[in-house]
Amino acid sequence: MAEQPPKPPPAPLPAEHDLLTGLATAAAARAWFDRVAIGLPGGSLEVEPSLPIQAMLIGLHRFQAVNLAYGATAGDGVLAEIAHRIRRFAAEELPGDCLAARLGGGEFLLASRHPCSRERWQWLAEALSTAIARPMGLGGETVRLVPRIALLRGRAEDHGAAMLDRLDQALVALQGHGARRILWADGSHRARGLSAARLEADLLGAIDRAEIGIVFQPQFTVEGDRLCGAEALARWDHPSLGRVGAGTLFAMAERADHVVQLSRHIAERALALAAAWPETERPLRLSLNVTAQDLASPDVAARMRRAITASGFAPARLTLEITEQTLIADFATSARSLRELVDDGVSIALDDFGTGFSNFRALKALPLDALKLDQSLVRDIATDPRDRAIVRAIIAMARALDLKLVAEGIELEDQLAVLRAEGCDSYQGFLRSQPVEADAFVEMVLESRSSSRT
Repeated sequence: MAEQPPKPPPAPLPAEHDLLTGLATAAAARAWFDRVAIGLPGGSLEVEPSLPIQAMLIGLHRFQAVNLAYGATAGDGVLAEIAHRIRRFAAEELPGDCLAARLGGGEFLLASRHPCSRERWQWLAEALSTAIARPMGLGGETVRLVPRIALLRGRAEDHGAAMLDRLDQALVALQGHGARRILWADGSHRARGLSAARLEADLLGAIDRAEIGIVFQPQFTVEGDRLCGAEALARWDHPSLGRVGAGTLFAMAERADHVVQLSRHIAERALALAAAWPETERPLRLSLNVTAQDLASPDVAARMRRAITASGFAPARLTLEITEQTLIADFATSARSLRELVDDGVSIALDDFGTGFSNFRALKALPLDALKLDQSLVRDIATDPRDRAIVRAIIAMARALDLKLVAEGIELEDQLAVLRAEGCDSYQGFLRSQPVEADAFVEMVLESRSSSRT
């Protein structure tokens, strides 16, 4: 079996969550800093004292302009979407004891105790900035918010309040720096890391040499807990920066205008690996993510058709996952391309359902087969009656529209029990498995096949 990444930290208690975004509150963030600081009451004994605390304070420049132009409700939707992007980025790039919080207004905090060089932390900040700055659809228009980020690499002995104060001062200083977007809170210069041009060249070389790896996030049926498929996720083990997750990979590709090339490479590799999965009584499904650049390409259906044919994987076993944010460039063209693929037997799932910009337009206009419930929707369904009521209503709506329901981010048996009682179809999450390497997933398939025969 492949080596498993560190187990994620337990989720904060519901009272510690920001009601709008689901991230930790400012009070919870301060408590986290104090908890991991050795020597303070409640300090963590599970982390080596020599490990530094890496933190970044993210400010949305001119966020108030969104509120003024579109109203507070639209502004809340923007904050919820930004929080979702930060949470997904953290899940991919920051294993172990980490924190994602909203401090108030348009300010967010991301911090980690995972070993990380100064160069990598700065590079992660640049990648997160790109992810946050991707366009969002709002009121029929496209909005981009480019963040400014203050960075800090403190020691465990530093007091939490002092670290947060230094970050805040650095973010304020950034307001007077014009085009500068990232500043170290210790006053030092930018780390002498790899240049953007060097990273882009490395990425193109990695694609040409087939060095972009694929891991699979297993998916299970809610009823019977049977392995039913997997979502393919890209990973790149960079020689200097270490493992790079899918979100950061695509942020790099976006800067170099190579998103379609990277997406095609991932699809071809994932389909080839899935075609070699052992046969099971009920064929396993493969899920692939589709980007906005893919859907904007006029030949996306033809390209996907060629990749499917070359791999030998049955199109009826393939699900393409899209988000509403991938559709904002040209909704009508995207819908036409997706219908071409559906005519070939491919299924379409609307990913991240329940985040800030979910609406009914996509449900009506797109040839959907499934909805994927975002982790923020299901996190508290076992403890919060309101969250359970929302999930129940979504499942009822999906049933009326003849759509399947897939829940993401399931970590607790209590969450799974609620999904089972409400009639959800399938799920994925750390409760049963973290993402695994391709050979480890094959072992899971063989074990599942053996157990089903006994």
